[in-house]
Amino acid sequence: MWRRLINLSSNDEMAEQALFYRKPGGSALRLRQELEELEEKNLSPYAALNKNSRGRYYFEEPCDVRSEFQRDRDRIIHSKSFRRLKHKTQVFIAPEGDHYRTRITHTLEVAQIARTAARALLLNEDLTEAIALGHDLGHTPFGHAGEETLDELFDGGFRHNEQSLRVVEYLEGSHGLNLTWEVREGIPRHTGEEVPQTLEGQLVRICDRIAYINHDIDDALRAGIISYEQLPAQETDFLGHSSSERINTMVRDLITNSSGQPFIAMSEETWEVMDNLRNFLFNNVYVGSSAKAEERKVKLIITMLHNYWIENQGKLPEEVKFMGERFGFERAVCDYIAGMTDRFIIAKYQEIFIPKPWKG
Repeated sequence: MWRRLINLSSNDEMAEQALFYRKPGGSALRLRQELEELEEKNLSPYAALNKNSRGRYYFEEPCDVRSEFQRDRDRIIHSKSFRRLKHKTQVFIAPEGDHYRTRITHTLEVAQIARTAARALLLNEDLTEAIALGHDLGHTPFGHAGEETLDELFDGGFRHNEQSLRVVEYLEGSHGLNLTWEVREGIPRHTGEEVPQTLEGQLVRICDRIAYINHDIDDALRAGIISYEQLPAQETDFLGHSSSERINTMVRDLITNSSGQPFIAMSEETWEVMDNLRNFLFNNVYVGSSAKAEERKVKLIITMLHNYWIENQGKLPEEVKFMGERFGFERAVCDYIAGMTDRFIIAKYQEIFIPKPWKG
């Protein structure tokens, strides 16, 4: 008996077409090739195609079922670094409230927004999603306060976007995740001066900003750090008076101005209004607000642990010692701290520096 299977590929039209038959116990040898053919037929001429990928550092036999970018997405989701994002700060340090964003919810929101736009623009959704899911893997505990502290402590400097690439190339698993060039190129360029070469990477870069501007406003309102009346009226009148309205306006503008173009861009007017909201957040939430009241303690914790392990390398876990022998101990200590969750680094600080009660 032959059985018909439906592949859940990136576009609904493509999924409907990607029907194939296989014998029970047999292999789906044609599925990946059929998906590549459908990409070439249905996607924008400016989309990154799996068949044209520049490949991986280390050769691997292609998967019978999944495309190369699908494999990258799956590897990121199944990584330990991705799971740790659930206990890393977005804006609010180790929040007790269940509804505040953490680094993983931010990542998922970026991926959702970017994938929606990629579908509308006929770009490669799997590549877009893989870049979005991996873009913040290198973020430190305690958010940007942790990033700033490691940047001050480590001689080579520290940037979370560069660390995200380092995670997938060296730190996750024994030899990194061996991702495709397109994903590795897009991850570090989601911020900074260098613009990604693929449109999928450019899309994630803008959708990252769309996501954090809107969800950080939402969280700041929930926390009472700002009031709705404080939001700049001209900007909210233009973009919308709710988070969903603002995201919808931004994404529609992004799609309209990027459709059929060899680049990803928003209109100048919408970009300016969005940038004004971002500046509002810096002035009222990101700098000097009650959300940042604990940052001095955060920097102290990271500094003390960093200095302790630099001076006591024998106290490091064996896997960190191994990385120290490979990359240098200062680099390995920086990597170790950057990979920690908020609660793990607090527990380490207590273990090392807080006296324990005498039980004798």
